[in-house]
Amino acid sequence: MPRVTVGPKSGGGWGVTGEDRAFRTQAEAERAARRQLTTPGGGELVVKGRDGRVRMQNTIGRPDPRRSKG
Repeated sequence: MPRVTVGPKSGGGWGVTGEDRAFRTQAEAERAARRQLTTPGGGELVVKGRDGRVRMQNTIGRPDPRRSKG
């Protein structure tokens, strides 16, 4: 299961594992990480605060291929 981490970058801003660019806000970085995990079929999202401590962990599941609910 892939693991993507969102955390502060040394040059400022927020970074995402596997992304070369820095994001201005943590929310933008988190959205990019969720997109990254949804595409291949899920994984674990870890969000770290400015102090480097884990703020949130979430398992992102694979999208349901069926169109109808139930």
